[in-house]
Amino acid sequence: VQLQASGGGSEQAGGSLRLACAASGRTFSIYDAGWFRQAPGKEREFVAGIERHGRRTYYASSVEGRFTVSRDNAENSVFLRMNSLKVDDTAIYYCAAGSLAGARMVRRISEWGKGTLVTVSS
Repeated sequence: VQLQASGGGSEQAGGSLRLACAASGRTFSIYDAGWFRQAPGKEREFVAGIERHGRRTYYASSVEGRFTVSRDNAENSVFLRMNSLKVDDTAIYYCAAGSLAGARMVRRISEWGKGTLVTVSS
């Protein structure tokens, strides 16, 4: 599966953005999906995940209540709605496919790709 994230941009604190991730290749619907981010000088971290059928979602505590992950298997896509953005949300955001164990991707079957940059200013 190849994934490409898009939708990043610059936003002021308190604003909203919606990221999209388009999948191609093998059947996307058989995999869980996750969003990750990497801020400058920091390690990549889990942000949100959604199981293959979309019935369960998981979030990092730092984004719980502000971000919403969803997917459309018919369109081979996964989304991340980000509300109430904070300066600390500034990072490159990546999507990935694989297997989730709660708020952790224990097996990733897709490459990271280039990601999409989100910049939040105060």
